[in-house]
Amino acid sequence: MSKCCCDAVGGHVLVTPRLHPTPRPSSVHLPWEKLRSKTRPKTTIAVATGNSRGSFTWALNQTGGGLVLPRKESNEEKITSKKRVFFLDVNPLCYKGSTPSLHSFGHWVSLFFEQVSLSDPVIAVIDGERCNEYRRHLLPSYKAHRRKFSKQVPSQRFSSISAGRSHQIVGDVLRKCNVPVLKVEGCEADDVVATLVGQVLRRGYRVVIASPDKDFKQLISEEVQIVMPMPEFGRWSFYTLKHYIAQYNCDPCSDLSLRCIMGDEVDGVPGIQHMAPGFGRKTALKLLKKHGSLENLLNAAAVRTVGRKYAQDALTKYADFLRRNYEILSLRRDIDVQLEEEWLFDRDRRNDSVVLSNFFKELGDTQKLSYQNASHSSDG
Repeated sequence: MSKCCCDAVGGHVLVTPRLHPTPRPSSVHLPWEKLRSKTRPKTTIAVATGNSRGSFTWALNQTGGGLVLPRKESNEEKITSKKRVFFLDVNPLCYKGSTPSLHSFGHWVSLFFEQVSLSDPVIAVIDGERCNEYRRHLLPSYKAHRRKFSKQVPSQRFSSISAGRSHQIVGDVLRKCNVPVLKVEGCEADDVVATLVGQVLRRGYRVVIASPDKDFKQLISEEVQIVMPMPEFGRWSFYTLKHYIAQYNCDPCSDLSLRCIMGDEVDGVPGIQHMAPGFGRKTALKLLKKHGSLENLLNAAAVRTVGRKYAQDALTKYADFLRRNYEILSLRRDIDVQLEEEWLFDRDRRNDSVVLSNFFKELGDTQKLSYQNASHSSDG
């Protein structure tokens, strides 16, 4: 979001008292409150209504007492007026399909800086070493099939790069573009982002998470949005609370609970339907809409009947299985990382064009760079 800039509005509001043309006779005694209401001047007041970009319209209202009362700001306007802070989930951008690719990283980051984040603050997060150990201790199949980024990165200049070296290349590009890069050993980037999102919201900002990772949908709210790379359209696309409700027809608070019941094949987390074939998405949604969360549902099923026999039996028999899924799929909010004040400053983007151009040259890319140099000529 660009900086909010409000222009001064010209003109004045004239206050003209309207008094009764003929004084009342002294023999008529009116209560004080009634007399006060009859003789109070009426005031014409202009109320400014505006959006986050500073455009205003004026509406005339009638009130008394000569006070200019501003229109009450709606909840949506309060949220959109807050400054945005972006979190950039780096690892998924370093793949083209299932193939590690530094070119993919450069392509999506250049579009992100040019079309999405602009000069808003950006915090980049990379997976730490041994980041999956915590969850694999609970479930050995967790992300077991995923390839480690940069075991071998195909390119003309970088034919074989170690994971550490590829992360160094990516980190250098981001830091030269004035983006802080976080990597917490033993922690997944998702958990670091989830921890910092809460800290940013408490500072009075709103959050946009740049990632294709569906795990972040459990964080979505009026103040937290997601922006996803869309390869089929060649651009980034915003995904909001309204999009989520339209897609899933349920509250985001139920998203994590639903995934715990249905499982996540991509992450190697099995669902309950493997043990109870009749327990599908429709049944899960119906029960979650009634009980709100997985824990509430399991607690209710432990003391009374909550659905048909196959659902009741599955919830009581596999309660520990579902709670384990919850611990695996829920994003942690307790990572030892603290938000720095300087991370919230506007990003200086004047280096973007040169840094990204040099990056693509090093990769031996002969295609036209999507990042347009001329777009920042005025910034210099």
